[in-house]
Amino acid sequence: MPRPFEQLTAWIDSQQERLLGLVGDWAGISSHSLDPAGLGRMRARLIEDFAPLGRLAGKAAGRRLVVDASGNEVSEPVGEMLSLRHEAATGPGVLLAIHYDTVYPADAEPRQVSLSDDGRLLRGPGVTDAKGGLAVMLIALEAFQRFGQTDRLSWEVLLNADEELGSPGSAEALAAAAGRNDLGLLFEPALDESGSLAGARKGSANLAVVIRGRAAHAGRHFADGRNAVVAAAELATAVDRLNAETGDATFNVAAIDGGAAVNVIPDLAILRLNIRVGTAATADWAIDQVRELVAETNRRDGIRAAVHGGFHCPPRPVDPPMQRLLDQVTRCGEQLGLTITSRPTGGVCDGNKLAAAGLPTVDTLGVRGGGIHSPNEYLIVESLAERAKLTACLLAGLADGSLNWPVDGRRSR
Repeated sequence: MPRPFEQLTAWIDSQQERLLGLVGDWAGISSHSLDPAGLGRMRARLIEDFAPLGRLAGKAAGRRLVVDASGNEVSEPVGEMLSLRHEAATGPGVLLAIHYDTVYPADAEPRQVSLSDDGRLLRGPGVTDAKGGLAVMLIALEAFQRFGQTDRLSWEVLLNADEELGSPGSAEALAAAAGRNDLGLLFEPALDESGSLAGARKGSANLAVVIRGRAAHAGRHFADGRNAVVAAAELATAVDRLNAETGDATFNVAAIDGGAAVNVIPDLAILRLNIRVGTAATADWAIDQVRELVAETNRRDGIRAAVHGGFHCPPRPVDPPMQRLLDQVTRCGEQLGLTITSRPTGGVCDGNKLAAAGLPTVDTLGVRGGGIHSPNEYLIVESLAERAKLTACLLAGLADGSLNWPVDGRRSR
């Protein structure tokens, strides 16, 4: 290993306690996607902790459209983004991105963060998804700024607060950042405890079908009513049957909202669906199938249905540029004595959006762990320094040319 890499990795090893402390402190701060106060506290702490790299600048995000309990589409604000850029005279530009929101509400229990298994694991809300990834990014960048050829690599940090909602408010900023850079590094957790990277990712659509019927007294005027909940249930089973028609797409009936008093025929129901697909062609087919079923529902007497939403994450295949980037990460791993593999996944993240905007991206450079989105979330402590070294070595190799990456002259900085 060249001397700069030795200095870089040795310094990261010396930061193990700091890495652990950062994640523990951050996980103790509620940053649920819809908790403005908690997100504000998390932003303030990130600005403080990222100060060695420069000042993170706040940036307003867009808004998200949701279908409320009344079946109306409404606009809601999402949390503010944070960004920081370093401009170099030559070399490629790298986007480093991850979210700082979590799925855990402010009143979720337990909120404790604790070590277990003789210090091998750190347990707590968001430690792996993705506050561990935030720490990996920070320390890797600090190491590169200390020991790397900083005049030969531009980098940009983008932290968003709505990824767990599908990044509706930050999607535009992510696409713009993709246009300013040549490759992307995203710090979602590794796919498993062994540290596997995500290869191909499926695409994801969230749909809300609003079904309106006719209310009536369930005893006196039953025949006058048109039951929206029954129509939603029948539509739900029809959608579920689509799972038998293709091996590529999956249709998840997530919820049916509607009805109240048992003596009233319900005139409103909302069917909420998630679709996952492997290709753009299958995405078109899946949406068409749902729309045809909704059209059949609309042919029922007294029932009206409308579809809201669509694909917020397009499928991400492993194309040649992405395979090249995966190979570069594998080479860095070999220098560190790590075996880095990749495999396809049905999960989605902002890496789907960056790839769709034309940016080759490796999006699982965060920590190893498990139990994400559950009370049992945990982080493998040794993976903090491990993944920080992997990222820092990648940045250093891109800067010194040992990991060659073409600079796209069309990208504006």
